[in-house]
Amino acid sequence: MQDPIDNSTLYGRVILDKYSNYYYYYFVTAFVMQCRILDRGSMFVFSNAQFQRLMGVTDPWKVSRLLDLGAGDGKVTSVIEQHFDEVYATEQSPSMRWRLGSRGFKLLDENEWMKVDFKFDIITCLNLLDRCEKPLTMLRDIKHTLQPTTGRLLVAVVLPFRQCVESGTKMTRPKESIHLSGSSWEEQVHSLVKDVFEPSGFTVELFTRVPYLCEGDLFRDFYVLDDALFVLKSSGKNFVKV
Repeated sequence: MQDPIDNSTLYGRVILDKYSNYYYYYFVTAFVMQCRILDRGSMFVFSNAQFQRLMGVTDPWKVSRLLDLGAGDGKVTSVIEQHFDEVYATEQSPSMRWRLGSRGFKLLDENEWMKVDFKFDIITCLNLLDRCEKPLTMLRDIKHTLQPTTGRLLVAVVLPFRQCVESGTKMTRPKESIHLSGSSWEEQVHSLVKDVFEPSGFTVELFTRVPYLCEGDLFRDFYVLDDALFVLKSSGKNFVKV
């Protein structure tokens, strides 16, 4: 996929331009590190063109409902919102929830979203599996709330896989651990599919390797991580405990 390179480069240039002024960079970053309410913490995973290619659709394609779990500031969500009649999101951070609401997204409680009385056409779970307390439970809840035949789940995971959960100012261990075999990117992708996705009732339609860019701090303008991006659908099988 060539677009990720082009769009990632553009994203990096925007960040560099944004913080090219030293004094602006210093004071704004210091303030945001305290309250996280300004326009920081953004990330880039894919463009709308790349989303369409992943889903095998064209620009006019539109379905009813999207749910973005752990949506952050909503910038990734806004990239694809044109394809949905309703956009729902969950987010733990109060300041990020405020931003999501200002974008017009419908906010669901992070502990209650799975109790809705309707199904979602697309659910995105981008760089969240390694940062939530119960990733396996979340996958089961996603399967339950996703349209059973036409629904699709987009999962982005940073590899190598390392779990930790942010709790206030501390990082803690998750309540559910995922253990992937292998040390290489390819080995961990294989383990993620066989040991996590398939036992959770999903099958892989396709996957790709993309750069995951997020805004940095006082020490670096931005960080580049290695994402595995999956398009999953329900296999029709129930969760299997492994």
